[in-house]
Amino acid sequence: MFLITGANGQLGLCLKDLLGPANALYTDAADLDITQYAALEDYAQHHRFDAIINCAAYTNVDKAEDEPALAHQINAVGPANLARLSAHLQIPLVHISTDYVFDGTAHSPLSEQAPVRPLGVYGKTKREGEEAVLAAAQTAVILRTAWLYSPYGKNFVKTMLRLGSSQPEIRVVADQIGTPTYAPHLAAAVLQVLPRLKKGEKTLYHFTDEGVASWYDLAYYVIKQAALPARVLPIKTSQYPTKAVRPAFSVLDKSKIKHDFALTINHWTQGVEECLNKLS
Repeated sequence: MFLITGANGQLGLCLKDLLGPANALYTDAADLDITQYAALEDYAQHHRFDAIINCAAYTNVDKAEDEPALAHQINAVGPANLARLSAHLQIPLVHISTDYVFDGTAHSPLSEQAPVRPLGVYGKTKREGEEAVLAAAQTAVILRTAWLYSPYGKNFVKTMLRLGSSQPEIRVVADQIGTPTYAPHLAAAVLQVLPRLKKGEKTLYHFTDEGVASWYDLAYYVIKQAALPARVLPIKTSQYPTKAVRPAFSVLDKSKIKHDFALTINHWTQGVEECLNKLS
């Protein structure tokens, strides 16, 4: 039995699709406040589970600049508490992190050993969460991912479908490079990795779909595959100012997870096609 936190988010809902309602305890902030260790202790006294998958996160990158304390509580204090609980119960923890721990100045895919230098509050608090998990957990894996989308919630792919249906032109940033990742692919990877964690091991892995794209590439592919009439036009980051600075290049090297778990990873275009089929 798994405890899944942040279960109403994109990844949590995709895990529920794979596991079914009976094989995990699905909690969100309203059910379980991970920022309060006493609440976690109380929950553990009343429920039995043998692993924790932490999908909870403060993910509004721009709003985090205005709410640093709240982002810190959810992205750093929460994971620290879950790591402490998992160590106390002697069970494994899977924690999800982000490409935003990097500053975007690299020119080739980033390994797990690449130096981190987050640019904004979101990235900084997610890095603090990583450090807390590695410090406090007994058995844990951190999975850094990027550009997550799914049939659920708000995400870039669904926004492009909405805009492509209502506007003749969409202008999309073409000089930020990463890898779109279909959340069900990440969910499947989590469930492949978790049973094979060795007791006492604490490891960091990168997982995204395969391939490289700009936000423009992703938007263009979504609009084309959905057969929408809108034109997609490339623009520079400087033409679309945001409160938080995004990494210009954050392609993650997945060699380590592919080697250690013999994972076969789908190309990002396949993820888009699967998502569009599900939405239709």
